[in-house]
Amino acid sequence: MSAFRTSATGLLRLATDGVLADRVAEHLWAMRHGVNPAERRSWKGSLPVLAQDLLDAGLGDVEVLVEYQLPLTSRRIDAVLAGVDPRTGDDSYLVVELKGWSYATAYEDSDTLVAVEHARGPRLHPGVQVADYCEYLTDFLGALGHLKTTLRGAAYLHNAVDRDVTDLLDRPATEQSRLFTGQRRGQWLDYLRSRFAPKSGAGAADRFLTSPVRPSKHLLRYAQQELRERSHFTLLDEQHVAYEMVMHAIERARTANRRRAVIVAGGPGSGKSVIALSVMGELARRNRPVLHATGSRSFTQTMRRYAGRGSTRMRDMFKYFNSFMDADPQDIEVLLCDEAHRIRETSVNRYTTKARRDRARPQLEELIAAARVPVFLLDEHQVVKPGELGNVEIISAYAESLGLDVELVPLHDQFRCGGSEAYEQWVLDLLGLDGGEPVVWAGDGRFDLRLAESPEQLEAFLRSRQRSGVDGRAGQTARMSAGYCWPWSKPRPDGTLVPDVVVGDWARPWNVNSDRSVGDAPGSAFWATDPNGFGQVGCVYTAQGFEYDWSGVIIGPDLVARDGRLVTRRAESKDPAFRSRKAVSDDEADRLIRNTYKVLLTRGMRGTAIVSTDPETRDFLARLVRPERPVETRYEEPNDG
Repeated sequence: MSAFRTSATGLLRLATDGVLADRVAEHLWAMRHGVNPAERRSWKGSLPVLAQDLLDAGLGDVEVLVEYQLPLTSRRIDAVLAGVDPRTGDDSYLVVELKGWSYATAYEDSDTLVAVEHARGPRLHPGVQVADYCEYLTDFLGALGHLKTTLRGAAYLHNAVDRDVTDLLDRPATEQSRLFTGQRRGQWLDYLRSRFAPKSGAGAADRFLTSPVRPSKHLLRYAQQELRERSHFTLLDEQHVAYEMVMHAIERARTANRRRAVIVAGGPGSGKSVIALSVMGELARRNRPVLHATGSRSFTQTMRRYAGRGSTRMRDMFKYFNSFMDADPQDIEVLLCDEAHRIRETSVNRYTTKARRDRARPQLEELIAAARVPVFLLDEHQVVKPGELGNVEIISAYAESLGLDVELVPLHDQFRCGGSEAYEQWVLDLLGLDGGEPVVWAGDGRFDLRLAESPEQLEAFLRSRQRSGVDGRAGQTARMSAGYCWPWSKPRPDGTLVPDVVVGDWARPWNVNSDRSVGDAPGSAFWATDPNGFGQVGCVYTAQGFEYDWSGVIIGPDLVARDGRLVTRRAESKDPAFRSRKAVSDDEADRLIRNTYKVLLTRGMRGTAIVSTDPETRDFLARLVRPERPVETRYEEPNDG
């Protein structure tokens, strides 16, 4: 795990020498993290205070892990203190959230959200924030499974006096959510002495930083329990803010009779679906009317299978975007529109009767009208099909035109791809989706990116990683996917799939193109989650919304490298949606093809392997993918016995 590490004495020495912020920044740059001026100001304002307090408490040998990056996510903690428990002699750890705030109040009477002076939008209560960190670490770090090891949490508002943060102090504290102000510095020093002996914390820090990591909880494995029993997912920072904003909007709509739409925007792996399921579970357990909707057959059918297993009521909570043409206004309390980038202009399709077609409204209007609180979760870079129009600007404007207040919660953290922000940005730069240029991938210690020389090599690598999926015991999962560059045949009369995806002597079938299984191959909706999906090649429509441990991507002839950059070749696409240039311009086709590969390249939790069908593109990628730093995350593998 990554952190800038030193003793409390060393931290104060760096601060006194005026080089502390530079040293922390150098560490983060080496870890391929960006550093902004606000972070530097925060380090200069808070870290010397923490260091001085530790020395004044007689704890100069306690180890301080600054900007500790949580396992399997890009989120970083201000500081983790590591040392020796003064009572037992065992390892003792304290997660510290440092706040330079001087004035903060409850946000609209919420006990979990706060309004901070000079800050835009609500923030998470720092006690809740640090408690979430503790819960997350306990779930994922093997070292904390030792019964004698203690982990506590505290937020330290060192610039604040009690009267200016009274609302925050009103929230009851736990061992993981204590809160201290500058006015309570004496209590803070006493608390530090109660947690740590005046001994070296180096050994405890070693064990913390080298702890094996438990694999991420798979959304689908816990979906049913999430809805029926209790929450299984720890939401962090922006995720928790988004959850609380939705719950807050629900209560405001009930008490103030004022409708509010919430838009949650984030990239792949930022936790949008986990937020949706967490809100849904909480409301379902309260017997409040809530529905989940997507524009993806695969995602909705899969949620019905796993979350709704054994309950017609639960299955019926998962809908499609086009399910609300005839819904009564505000018929439900909350409508969670997941994958909202897939919202279309209209719900009308070829099966719609003339009578319904004549009175059809825009799909966005149908969704907004159906609920007192509509919630939209989206990633604008995942629009992959003509006619999909869900983006922040369009949804916000439409909701406001209908008289709703709109709250936007951006998600910046990465919980897929080993928590590697660097890999996500590398993909954006490679595909030219964020204004950047392709750069060399040298590795960041968190995500495994590699190239295959052929589809045969790609498949052999993935097969070596594939063990079992969500239907069996917990284990590693792997899938192959490709750009839509080959025909897609119906099954043969004998019930076998046609190996349409042909590269040289290698050939494999696409995933089944209907909901019904063909032999051992699962229906299209379950390609990503059924272990028998391995062996067929998935497309963007069956991969989108899902994740697996290892992702293999075949870049087809619709995306090739020429003159040092990737260019799209529309004519090589076999997607029927691209046939008409009148319906889909070349510029739109270019964007959709690039977005398609962005989706495919960001499905992997642990690693991605890539192969291109084009020799020049393989050479281009070989110059870019040159990992020097190995993956440093050690996973606690499940017991196979």
